[in-house]
Order: sequence, then C-alpha cells, then structure tokens
Amino acid sequence: MTSEDRDPTTVEAEGSRSSASQRGHMPLWQETVLLLAGALVLAIVIKALFVQAFYIPSESMEPGLVKNDRILVEKPSYWLGGEPQRGDVVVFKDPGGWLGPEDVSEATNPVTRLLTKVGLYPSGGHLVKRVIGTPGDVVECCDDQGRLMVNGKPIDESAYARPNDVGCAPGTAGKCFGPMPGVKHWKTPPVPKGMLFVMGDNRAHSADSSYHLCTANETDCTDSPWVSAGLVVGKVMAVVWPAGKVRFEHRPDSFDPVPAP
Repeated sequence: MTSEDRDPTTVEAEGSRSSASQRGHMPLWQETVLLLAGALVLAIVIKALFVQAFYIPSESMEPGLVKNDRILVEKPSYWLGGEPQRGDVVVFKDPGGWLGPEDVSEATNPVTRLLTKVGLYPSGGHLVKRVIGTPGDVVECCDDQGRLMVNGKPIDESAYARPNDVGCAPGTAGKCFGPMPGVKHWKTPPVPKGMLFVMGDNRAHSADSSYHLCTANETDCTDSPWVSAGLVVGKVMAVVWPAGKVRFEHRPDSFDPVPAP
C-alpha cells in the first residue's frame, strides 16, 4: 500500500503522535534542573512540617548527647494541640539572652548556608534541653537524696542525667540532680500557662531554666526561667552522627509517677 492509498485520517493521527513525541522529549539539562527543583521543594516541605536536622551546640546534654552530635527533630508530635511532655528532649529558639554571640553565628560557606536553610544540613542557633515542668507544675531542688521533685514527687534521673558534683543537701555531693554550682536549694512558682521549665542533662554545666531562675536571695533579678512552648521547634527523635552512636531517642518513664499539678 502506497502513501496515496492510506487513510488520510490515519496519516494525520500518526503525524500528531510523532510531533507529540518530539515535543515530549526534554533535554537532559532541563530534566536535571526539574529534578533538582523538585528535590529542593521537597526538602523545604519536609523541614517546615516534618523533620529537621540540628547539631548539639554544647556539653549541656551530656552524657547522652555530646557536643557536635547530629540529631533529627520531629515536629508532628506537637501538631493539632499536642504539647511537649515532661521528659521530652526538645529543640527551641532562644527565649532571650540564653545564647551567646558564638552560638548564633551562621556558616560563612554559601553552599552550607543554602543547605542549612532547606534542612539538608544541621543548623545551630537553637537550644536543646529536657522538659522538666509543664504548665501548673512546681519544680523543686531537691529531696534528701539529691533528686529533683515535680509536684512533690521525687524523680529518678540516674539513667540519663549527669549529677552536679556540688551537693544540694548533706551527703548528696556527686549525686545532686538539681542546681547549678553555688545554688543549694530552689523552688519554682507554678509554671505559667503556655510555658515550660527545661534543664540540660549535664546539671553542672547547663545554662538552663534553673540557671535563669530568680532565687529568694536575688533582689534585682530580671531573668525568666520559662520557655514559651511556641518557641519549640520539635522533639529529638534520633541521633544520626557519629555513626557509632546512631539511635532513636525515647521519653523516659521516670516522670510517669508525677501527679497532676
């Protein structure tokens, strides 16, 4: 059959398919650009809504989380009215004056800065602490065994916290889980609504809520120990670097016996 004998409709349809095929073939560089753009958008969405990478900025969370450990923080736990719970390790923005200039400096490498912005590289400028008190709770240091008390209930934190080497009661030197050095005893007012009381696990080396708490002997103190729940970015879910320390993080059960405020 010659081309003259073929159905004109068939010839036209085949020509249309050929043209569509030619139009549908995209140069490699365009495909690469589209793939990179799609990956960038996906990374931004994941960072904004689901998971973000950070690094531990100091020794304040030792022994569990060591300076420069890379961590992943998940955000869905606090969606739809979810709130941080006692025992959660959270990442939060500076409530005001808790970070020094060296802690908020950004990377100078433009590639690193871009990767940080989209969540593909761990970012700094945040704090990592453990939630000790939630709205209504009263936190006190300490009982006669050096344990923190929340709503009058002593908390056994020996599984994850490093005690202060300064005693908070007679006979508690080296096993006091409460104060920063030089502060023997303190008690908070009830944690305000929408606020949190947080502490680092390395109790002798953490400028946390207990450090910013105005004690009875301070007459001109203007510090505030509270962290707004609105500043919380998310909950630490895993350590991803160094390779030998990769693990998931879970809320300890040590706070389970604490009564309601």
